[in-house]
Amino acid sequence: MRGLNSSISILALGVACAMAAATSAAAVPEQEAAKLGKELTPVGAEKAGNKDGSIPEWKGGLPKGKHKLSEARPDPFAGDKPLFSIDASNVDKYKDKLSAGQVELIKTRKGYRMDVYPTRRSCGYPESVATQTRLNAVEAKLSTDGKDNLAQAVGGGFPFPIAKNGAEAVWNHRLRWQGEGRAEYYQTNFINPDGTFYGLAQDQWVITPFASAKAKSPEDVHGVQMKLLNVATAPASRDGEVILAHYFLNKSNDAWMYFPGQRRVRRLPAFEYDNPIPGYENLETADQYPMFAGALDRYDWKLVGKQEMYVPYNTFKFVAKRPVKEIYEGLFPKRDLMRYELHRVWKVEGTVKQGMRHMFAHRVFYLDEDTWMILAADQYDAQGKLWRVMEASLYPAVELGACVSQEFMSWDLTVNRYLAENSTQESKPTDWLAGAEGRVDPKRFEADELRRAGDR
Repeated sequence: MRGLNSSISILALGVACAMAAATSAAAVPEQEAAKLGKELTPVGAEKAGNKDGSIPEWKGGLPKGKHKLSEARPDPFAGDKPLFSIDASNVDKYKDKLSAGQVELIKTRKGYRMDVYPTRRSCGYPESVATQTRLNAVEAKLSTDGKDNLAQAVGGGFPFPIAKNGAEAVWNHRLRWQGEGRAEYYQTNFINPDGTFYGLAQDQWVITPFASAKAKSPEDVHGVQMKLLNVATAPASRDGEVILAHYFLNKSNDAWMYFPGQRRVRRLPAFEYDNPIPGYENLETADQYPMFAGALDRYDWKLVGKQEMYVPYNTFKFVAKRPVKEIYEGLFPKRDLMRYELHRVWKVEGTVKQGMRHMFAHRVFYLDEDTWMILAADQYDAQGKLWRVMEASLYPAVELGACVSQEFMSWDLTVNRYLAENSTQESKPTDWLAGAEGRVDPKRFEADELRRAGDR
């Protein structure tokens, strides 16, 4: 694909594994699954560090602990200092460990830099996630109908810790474990080239039924991966707008919207693929939130291999409480707040299937090996031109005993704007335990509840 970074160094991966068809449904044999928890972490990453020690050995991540919502989240790595910075003057020296999108941002946005810190493998998971992931290693399967739906798995863990193809890796991102539900409060910022921006404040409640270890199959949760209820709270012109979305494991999404001015609920005809999210100024497609949450059936997915890459990690400073206007400026967020580390990532390429359509003809995802989260993504148009560049944040939430990701940015290179999504810095803290501890009511996530939720 023209425009891709051809100099990326891909680590050794079995040819048969890398080129396996996405419709392959086979789980791994017991002998291979036995590596989990030994030379591999419980979710499938390499335990060992790299040869020069710049990536350390994984030792379990930060331990689970208590955290009060009323208190600021402490940064355990606040004393770290940058090792070096990457900017336009030296980007070519480091381009083998950068995505095409990262290189583009550095070269085209004056003042853009990446401060690289010591690598901290801070992400672990509760024992229950390890147990469920181990079961999935030998049981989980994708559908064989060419749609790459999740056909078989247990909940509460990653479905494919030893992924054999790109579709399996993408499913690991979709089902990344961030608890059983949360209450979150954030702002979406639509940022112009001159630094001015418009913010859309939202309260959102999320339940993830398949994140529960009680789910023995997709059927146990009626095929539901996630339900979210999103209520706009500002500006006044958008106050009371509500979006309800149901994400499924094996069929198309459902979504509804409540318009307070009309006092009616309207079912959205399509809330997936490249359909724009309502009210988002054509800067985000339905399957770009968050990073990727769409159906897989329009792409051929290729697991290219694993590589070392500088990615956002342990982004405590970036997500800390402060006014949004102090974070987002000009063509990128304030550089002093960003932290990058060297980690191993899986590179996955998606190419639109013959006879299918999507505005992004080619996508490249970079998934952190310790969490399976997509931390960087490049989207290309039909002519092979880089179109949208995305970057996520990641930090350990000790109350969950797992790493989480909310804030992410998406640059649209054609209109020279960017979207800062899920910005929590100026809002109430996220309640990551709301689902597990009963502070999210499952009854609220139905279409007939929208009118009540929208009345303010």
